[in-house]
Parts: sequence; C-alpha cells; structure tokens
Amino acid sequence: MSARPRAAWPLVAVFTAGYLAAYLLPTVVGRLSAGLGLSPAEAGLVGSTLLLSSAMAGFTLASRVEQQGPRRLARWGLLLAITGYGGAALTTLTPVVVAGAVVGGLGSGTATAVAAAGIAAQRDPHRASTLGLLSVSATAGALYLTIPHLGGGHATPLASIALVAALVWPATRWLPGGSGAGVGAGGLGAGRMAGSVAPLEPVTAGEGAGGRLPHRRSGTVLAATMLCWSLAQNALWGVSGRIGLTQAGLSEVTVGMVFAAGLGAGLLGVLGAGALGARLGRAVPIGAGTAVIAGCIVVSASARGLMSFAAGEVLWNVFYPVVLSYLIGLSASLDPRGRWAVLAGSASSLGVACGPLTGSLLSQYAGYRGMGIVLCALLLLIAAPMSAVALHASGRPLVPGSIRRRGGTPAAVVAGRVGASGAGLLPQIGVREQEVAEIAIRSRARRRRKVLAS
Repeated sequence: MSARPRAAWPLVAVFTAGYLAAYLLPTVVGRLSAGLGLSPAEAGLVGSTLLLSSAMAGFTLASRVEQQGPRRLARWGLLLAITGYGGAALTTLTPVVVAGAVVGGLGSGTATAVAAAGIAAQRDPHRASTLGLLSVSATAGALYLTIPHLGGGHATPLASIALVAALVWPATRWLPGGSGAGVGAGGLGAGRMAGSVAPLEPVTAGEGAGGRLPHRRSGTVLAATMLCWSLAQNALWGVSGRIGLTQAGLSEVTVGMVFAAGLGAGLLGVLGAGALGARLGRAVPIGAGTAVIAGCIVVSASARGLMSFAAGEVLWNVFYPVVLSYLIGLSASLDPRGRWAVLAGSASSLGVACGPLTGSLLSQYAGYRGMGIVLCALLLLIAAPMSAVALHASGRPLVPGSIRRRGGTPAAVVAGRVGASGAGLLPQIGVREQEVAEIAIRSRARRRRKVLAS
C-alpha cells in the first residue's frame, strides 16, 4: 500500500499553519488599526503586504518543492512564521510590526506551497484539500471565540498564528525529506488514484513527469480567475469586522461570535463538499457556488443589524470553502507534480493580498454597499471562465470497475501501483476511457454448423 494516505495528516497540519493568517485577516487588520493607531487604509495595506509576501513565496517555490525537499522547506516556512509573527506581536513599533508581518507572510507562503504540492500528489486531492479546509476553519473558528477575551491590541492574533506554526512543527518529521523522496510510493511526484478528474488536453511525454508545464492555457485562465475570485472574497473579509462594528453597530465580541458561527457553518459546507465529491463534476459547484457567494457579499456589505450581517457572513462562509476545495482540486488535476496547484494557489494568495486594500479603498469611496455591488459584479463575471476551465479539464475519469481483468481486479488500480508489472500496457489512472470498437467473432459452433450444411 502506498504511504500517501498515512502522510496526508502532516500536509493538513502544514496547510492549516500556512492558511491561518488569511483566515484571521479581519481581526489582524482591525487590531492593527485599533492597537497601533493606523487608519483603516493603512491597516489594510499592512494586511495586504503580509499576504503579498506569502504569494511571492508561493510563486518562487512553485517548481522547487521536490528539489529542496518538502520537510526542509516546511520547517523553514514554519520557522519564518514563528519568528515573523512572534516578533511582530512583541513590539508596538510600526516599522518592526510591518517587517515581522512580511517575514511571517513568507513563512505562511512557504508552508502553503509545500502543502499544495503534496495535496496535488495525493490519491484524492479533493479529499485532502477538504481535510485541510476543515482543519483551518476549525482552528480559526476557535481563535475567533478566544481572541476577544484575551485583551486588546495587535499582539494576540499575531501570537496565535505563531503558536499554531510552532505546534505544527513536529508534524514535519513525517514529510518526505530529500528531493529523491518525491518519486515513488509516498512521494510528492507519484500519480493520483483512480477517480481524480482527468484533463482533456493530451499529456505528452515528460509533461507530467518533470518536463514543461502542461495545460498552460487552462492553467493560466484558472490562475487569473482565482486571483480575481480571492480578491473579491478578501476585499469583503478584510473589512467585515469594520462593517459589523460601525455599520451594523455590533460589539467586538458579537462580531467574533458571528465569524466563529460562519466558520462553523463553513465546516458543514466542507463536509458537504467532501460527501458530494465528483458527483456533479467541478463546473456546477464552482459556477453556481460563486454566484451564490456574490449574492451573500451584497447582503453582508449592506447589513444594518445583527440578522442581516449574520445571514450574509454565515451563508458566505458556507459556500466559500466549498468552491475553494473544488478550485484546489481542479488546479491539482492539471499537473500531478503540483506545479499548477502551487501557481494557482499563489495567484489566489496574490488576490488575497490585494483584497484588504481593495476593500478599504472601495468602501472609502463607494461605501460598503457600493463595494459589495462591485465585488458581486466581478464574481459573476469570472464565474463563466472558471466553469469553462472546469468543463474543459474534466473528462470521464477511469474509475475502479471501468476495466476489469479476470478475477475482478480493476486494471486501473493495478496500473497505478508503483512497480506493477506491465503498468505501461494498462490504462493509466485518470486517463479518459477509450472508445471500444465492436468486432464480430463467429463462434465455433456456428462454423461447425456451416461446415455440416455444406
């Protein structure tokens, strides 16, 4: 049996540490504004700088995870996160806080790159990404309930991110160590099991195993739309705290409870996405889910009280991780080495980075409701190309039972086992089913009857 299923939980842990800063962005930005005396735009700029450094780390490491070794890169990333966020939490000097946020962002991006590459190589990338989103949503929800009771200032949320990174550190010992670990059982470069969606574009020799980047057109469109998709999400997420406090007239404790309830509802959404799997493909959850999110953003941005604010935030958080899990699975299906998963994830991080500043500027000049309408229009505009990529990259996958040999063993499963004899002659996992031509064969009894008749 491959070691990959046993190695999934360290990737989930690293995924949680890498994504947590983005999930805690509203309280980080709000605390920076209140604790350091920054204007909303300035605090949003610090948050954007943090996430921009995370995106840059992802772009830089997109094709280097296997070469450098997942374990070593993950440890460096966690160390940078601990040092950066921890250092920023210990000072009130704004330049030092910004520098610590940049260093911490580099650590978050490095950890995310390792997790994305590993998830892409899992037998079921959608399941692995679902587990990661469950973990980070649960962690962030618990922190949203806890942070308001631990005093004011910017130190608490930043220290919480550093603490989670420190707690995740021991899990890195179960990650592959060197560049050679990326090939074969349990490595980052091995193929995925049957049931993962197969690309329609032909994969030529060397593309999926270390050559040039495959499926460039689909991957580029997906990365560009994921940038805009994440920008819209985090433009609202970055100012949600201020909407609740100023426009809806809620206390910080109430806003934190709404966020925790939203993330808790998000857990249910992720569980639903995991149960749904590939039954509807990827195009329907991505396209329809994005349209629903667009409506939720308008409701949340227009909130004037607890009920409307909670309804918009909770419904939004239900569908956000669902769509994100399918987007992660879609990017992973474009390249088994995980390069498109890292590149698309980094583009998403770039959108996340630009989100707080975009939300601050839009809300400043157009008001919160105007901001919501603009973001809604952007999401509806990009829903079509994202769905088109999902349709284009989703053929009929070869699943267990599609082809059976004598004895009932699915040939696709045998073909995907490392070292299986004759694997090159058997249908590869994830490859579209070939058309079967019917060949008429006369039976021996029919030939005997024909001879006797003559």
